[in-house]
Amino acid sequence: MSYWHRTGPRTFTPTEHVGGAWDLKTQHIATLLGVLAHEIERDRDNRRDDGLRISRLSYDILGTIPLEPVDVEVTVLRGGRTIELVEARASHAGRPVVLLRAWLTADYPTADLEGTHHVTMPAPDQVPAWDMTAVWGGGFIASVEVRRRDLGPGRAQAWVRTPHRLVADEGVSRLAQVAGLLDITNGVAVRVAPEDVSFPNLDLTAHLFRTPGTGWLGLDTTVSFGQAGAGVTTSVLHDEHGAFGISTQCLTVRP
Repeated sequence: MSYWHRTGPRTFTPTEHVGGAWDLKTQHIATLLGVLAHEIERDRDNRRDDGLRISRLSYDILGTIPLEPVDVEVTVLRGGRTIELVEARASHAGRPVVLLRAWLTADYPTADLEGTHHVTMPAPDQVPAWDMTAVWGGGFIASVEVRRRDLGPGRAQAWVRTPHRLVADEGVSRLAQVAGLLDITNGVAVRVAPEDVSFPNLDLTAHLFRTPGTGWLGLDTTVSFGQAGAGVTTSVLHDEHGAFGISTQCLTVRP
């Protein structure tokens, strides 16, 4: 089972598991974000293998996308041996739909400096299973397993994972797999029921201070709404060993 099939050198066709939550006729953007990260890593490996790794993913979502093929192009904006800025652009029928700009950085020996004050989450087996389809529809939501601790309106801790491959018949890094799940954060800690208020995100930016480990992806999530139609979803990102980054999303809040 997979979310996408590569049907051309730069073309990807979605499966039914990519179906959206806000509109069942459109894509849930989450897994396409993973595909863009995957293509940036593949481009880097094809050009040269010098160990640079992604430390920031910044996506702008330009519109909804039907459940149809998309094309992905990768461009190096700032090349370098220790720091590089790369852009991946997803298009549907010639129209850009998602832009990703990723910073890649070289590794340095900083194990003796490692540390964070982010609070550790309860382990996955300490958090109850949650049927996310009771709140959200669509093929993507139905494809993931979620465990969730409700901490009040707009506040939750959740663990998520999926048995599905990101791209059929292709090796995909753990980072790209995680990138394909990050957009679920806006749905795990709803402040107001989505049938009463629409609050889609316009972007997603993840800053990573280490590479995520395998297993469950943890989301320590807070959703905030302002007084004039804007909101922000913020998540501290965890694997089963602790925090590894932070994700934010800009929301348009529409009663």
